[in-house]
Amino acid sequence: MNDTTILERLGAVFVESFHIEVPSADTDLLESGILDSFQMVELLSELEQRFGFRINIEHIELDDLRTLSRIARLVAVNGATAEPLAARPTSVAAG
Repeated sequence: MNDTTILERLGAVFVESFHIEVPSADTDLLESGILDSFQMVELLSELEQRFGFRINIEHIELDDLRTLSRIARLVAVNGATAEPLAARPTSVAAG
């Protein structure tokens, strides 16, 4: 998936999930007030669902989520190296 496609899909995530059109790929989502901390958690969940990978919180920085461009890089890196969620086994609780 190329950067343009990822950015388009990210734009759709913001419109569909948050009802927000981000002005540009380099707009700081936090400083501009477009996203708050609660929406960041929702954004991570949306990224996992829509792009099919699990985000390891320990390996990302807040700066990775500041702009659509940075989020697109995160998606590109994780999408290229992560196993799709559908391919992962689910755990079953013993009991």
